[in-house]
Amino acid sequence: MTDAPGALLIAGSIATDHLMTFDGQFSDSLVVDQLDKLSVSFLVHDLEVRRGGCAGNISFGLGQLGLHPVLVGAVGEDFADYRAWLERHGVDCAHIHVSPTRHTARFVCTNDSTMAQIASFYPGAMSEAREIELKPIVDVVGDPAYVLIGPDDPEGMLRHTDECRSRGYRFVADPSQQLAFGDGDLIRQLIDGADILVTNEYETHVIEKKTGWGTDDVQDRVRLQVTTLGADGVRICGRDQELIEVPAAKNVTPVEPTGVGDAFRAGFLAALGWQLSLERAAQVGCVLAAYVVETVGPQEYSFTPEQFVGRVRESYGDAAADEVGAFVS
Repeated sequence: MTDAPGALLIAGSIATDHLMTFDGQFSDSLVVDQLDKLSVSFLVHDLEVRRGGCAGNISFGLGQLGLHPVLVGAVGEDFADYRAWLERHGVDCAHIHVSPTRHTARFVCTNDSTMAQIASFYPGAMSEAREIELKPIVDVVGDPAYVLIGPDDPEGMLRHTDECRSRGYRFVADPSQQLAFGDGDLIRQLIDGADILVTNEYETHVIEKKTGWGTDDVQDRVRLQVTTLGADGVRICGRDQELIEVPAAKNVTPVEPTGVGDAFRAGFLAALGWQLSLERAAQVGCVLAAYVVETVGPQEYSFTPEQFVGRVRESYGDAAADEVGAFVS
């Protein structure tokens, strides 16, 4: 397996998900006219703890493809087991900020038998991402091929974006979940000057609505716009880029979608690091995403190089498989 020329810095959220299941229905324990005095508990029969966070998921995917991404984010001292897992899968965790006072970000959720959900998100150490400077990391790992700036503490995202612009680091803008909470001014600052903007189709519309920018305005501010389209694949466009449309991978049996977009980003960045074409990059991203959607949990999939290249061949033909196979076999 071959590393990309230049480091890949993956900045963003690092979190764990605690998912529980209640056999009954929440509604049976709720009295509508007494909600102001609410005090209930539910006996759950199942608990799953999943490793997650967008930066953690993307880094794991890159590691599965044989690269060694540099994870940039903030965690608590409870991160030891998760760190060991990522390091076993090729992720450089040496530059993660460890908070002495806060826990790693955590999503705690209980679903009932009707799939109603009661959930809480604790950002914890993630709020300290704003304290991370990229240059000391670059001084150690070398000039980055790309810095991906994913959803994280908004001030941290702004700091990383501003530093990339000022120091000339090529960056990938991946604001995803923060688009729902950010205003137009924040979104404009996170996108302007990006080498690549990656969103899904809905997020593209959110960007245009909140910023007041049209499609041409967005493309005037980024070199490439990559839009994932779910089962319809991927669209890539840009100022000086002929439109590229890539279908999703074939013969996918969807099970659970969490982390699918993160896997696409990992595959796309890996192929760019291998200096393959944009079409090939999208194809690699789609195949890696297929593994995630067929698995419960964003970091629970695995494959051999032969299996991965086989799926590329099945979906995109011999030429694609031969090019990709030179890097993953």
